[in-house]
Amino acid sequence: MNGNRLHHGLAAVVALVVALVTTLGSVQAATLAVTDKAGQPLATAKVREVATVPTALDTSDNGYPAPGQVRRVDPEITRFTDADGRASWADRGVPVTYHVRKPGYRDASVSLAAGSAEARIVLEPETDALKLAEARPANVWLGALDLGDVKRKQHFMLQCGFCHQQGNAFLRQERTARDWSDAISRMVRYGARLATEDQRALPQMLAAGWRQLREHPERLATPAPWDPALAGTTTITEWPIGDAMSQTHDQLLGADGKVYVADNIQDRLYRIDPQTNEVTVFKIPHREGDAAGGLLAARLKDFPRHDSTSNAHSLAQSARDGHIFITPSAQQRLVEFDPATGAFELHEMGAGFYPHTIRIDAQDRVWFTLALSNQIAMFDRATKRFTLHDLPTRGWREWLNVKLIRPIFKLMSWGLPLANWLPVDRLATGTPLPYGIDITPDGSVWFARLHTDEIGRIDPATGTVTMIATPFAGPRRLRSDSEGHLWIGAFPESAIVRYDPKTGAFTRYDLPVVPKGSDTPYALNVDKKRGIVWVTGNQSDSLHALDVRSGSWRSVPLPRRVAFTRDIEIAEDGTVYTSTSNFPSWHVEDAQPTMIRVQTTAAR
Repeated sequence: MNGNRLHHGLAAVVALVVALVTTLGSVQAATLAVTDKAGQPLATAKVREVATVPTALDTSDNGYPAPGQVRRVDPEITRFTDADGRASWADRGVPVTYHVRKPGYRDASVSLAAGSAEARIVLEPETDALKLAEARPANVWLGALDLGDVKRKQHFMLQCGFCHQQGNAFLRQERTARDWSDAISRMVRYGARLATEDQRALPQMLAAGWRQLREHPERLATPAPWDPALAGTTTITEWPIGDAMSQTHDQLLGADGKVYVADNIQDRLYRIDPQTNEVTVFKIPHREGDAAGGLLAARLKDFPRHDSTSNAHSLAQSARDGHIFITPSAQQRLVEFDPATGAFELHEMGAGFYPHTIRIDAQDRVWFTLALSNQIAMFDRATKRFTLHDLPTRGWREWLNVKLIRPIFKLMSWGLPLANWLPVDRLATGTPLPYGIDITPDGSVWFARLHTDEIGRIDPATGTVTMIATPFAGPRRLRSDSEGHLWIGAFPESAIVRYDPKTGAFTRYDLPVVPKGSDTPYALNVDKKRGIVWVTGNQSDSLHALDVRSGSWRSVPLPRRVAFTRDIEIAEDGTVYTSTSNFPSWHVEDAQPTMIRVQTTAAR
């Protein structure tokens, strides 16, 4: 963590910085001009404006803000320079610092006093081949990593890329094969279903593969350049939430215009007001007798610090009364939150295992996947009763594993490493893993099943389950568009796919990354009004946007490195919200998770 900060601090120090500042007393805007050594303007430089001395974050509650108290935080605002190398910000009335980044150049920073009108900063070209390589996003390194064959590489991306990036500075550092073997054993306890044969083969491959790339950076691809159209059209705002021990998982854009983010590892719910920069934290209540880590206690026993018995995961809001429902993946319950009063209610299921992604239908019924018990749950708010829909299994072994999932995790909580002892194949037999879920305009409930390469439909009227094989691997999260088409992330294949329920046709769209196939789309969402599908670029530190009508892509590079994101929300005006969700968060640049807003004039 400290090494991460030191690295970026040194990068800024060694850069040549020339700041010519004119102070005009009271000004309406501050403009930064970015040039090269010859004085030529540098377009499409990414510039992040931060308060030089940010408001201190409240850490009075075991390192986190006191619950229920409204606190103001200082947002960070990123823009891109135009053809003249210039970008502007409204004057904050406080000293600010600009962090400038452009591929091919050394990072640089400059600080301005309050009221400063203009500054100029000169970027030095980076000539060191290794440093140029280190500045490239994780997907470039992952794409170049040689693991012997395509199937093993896809399996590695599926099972070893769903909590954090592969290929960032933390993952590609020098390790022995024994180090990798120990790390893989720990990740298997966390939930990776890496095949036994690959658990044995990968340690040596990873140790050698990352070393070869560090020694031969010329083998890395050059990423696609940032789009010049970002200048003047795109503003990215970040609000710091949580800390290096957080996992800010999913988020919800509430009907009140505020954004709610669940901290999975600290059982906290953050409410951020993008208009006022005010943040309020609510603690999800624990029941007496809840074990640390909940029903997944063994999973977090090696984690340095957590305050979780629930593992707050996914959120959905009722259109009837505005209540927010949260899936606690480490309990057999459903959490209900009233934003108006801040009150929580816990609804016990008494069955099912690992509540996951959640949606609410037009009848105010709450639907969510139960990932480890291979079920879809429905909570009827009118009767306060749960209905669990069993999904088909792939044979007796999987059926038995699903039935025994609760005692298996109980034994693991007692210290028996069953996840490491039991054999695993590349089909992850035993854990079919229903994952994403959504509801189409006709009221059908659709879900993706990650390990069986299937999507499925539940008829809410009859409970009939229909399974449909996908022509791609790793369907993760899915969303419906306004016409009832399903958009699905093909996680290990670096693509998204549209499914038409009327014709049964699948249409594939590869993500616009270099090298091809190197990104992992964890989640997506559809801007139904504009016909744009927004996709998380988990390895490439970006968001991708597909214009459905034209079939054209554009990408938005996010401000921080290791911008691993898991969910996307879209406002009526086309504004996009997401949050950094790498686990662990200390991998994130500055070790600071953030809630992110992306505003583009193209969306409007």
